[in-house]
Amino acid sequence: MLTQTYKISRQQMGPLLTGIAHTKGVCNLLIGVSTVFIILLFILDQWIKHTVVATIALGGTHTVVSGLLSLTYIRNDGAAWSMLAGQQWLFIIISLAALVVMIWFFIHYRHNWQYELGIAFMIAGTLGNFYDRLVNGFVVDMFQLDFINFPIFNFADSCLTIGVIWIMIVLFLEDQGEKHA
Repeated sequence: MLTQTYKISRQQMGPLLTGIAHTKGVCNLLIGVSTVFIILLFILDQWIKHTVVATIALGGTHTVVSGLLSLTYIRNDGAAWSMLAGQQWLFIIISLAALVVMIWFFIHYRHNWQYELGIAFMIAGTLGNFYDRLVNGFVVDMFQLDFINFPIFNFADSCLTIGVIWIMIVLFLEDQGEKHA
């Protein structure tokens, strides 16, 4: 059996270590940018909800685009279509568990901006509704699509939906790429 020992000088290791440090730096930068993005989405969600509560009476409607979109202020203490109404502690526990899982994925996939973007949207949406449930005991919903019979929803719901759809598209495209490789 033949074994060889290789000695590598600091000079030879320099480019390798620089590359590793650069990769870690880029990953940390992406996490920082994504974290700021999550915070901005959360602030926008809370601002929209606050504005609706301050300007539209509970149950009141304001037409934004006739036949397309209205703002209707409702308090939702359930999930979509008010399912499981009044089960706030259940939603708080589910939201906490979902946030833990999403944050784990957010950190684990920090090297992949496509996943990180989708997960950032999902975290922001979950955080927005989680905060409402924790502080108010209900979620403020306001967006009503006038052209279809669809539940009234909020910006946080939209963020969560965008994140899920984005991740599904990324997974589909990756799968298609593997089939053609």
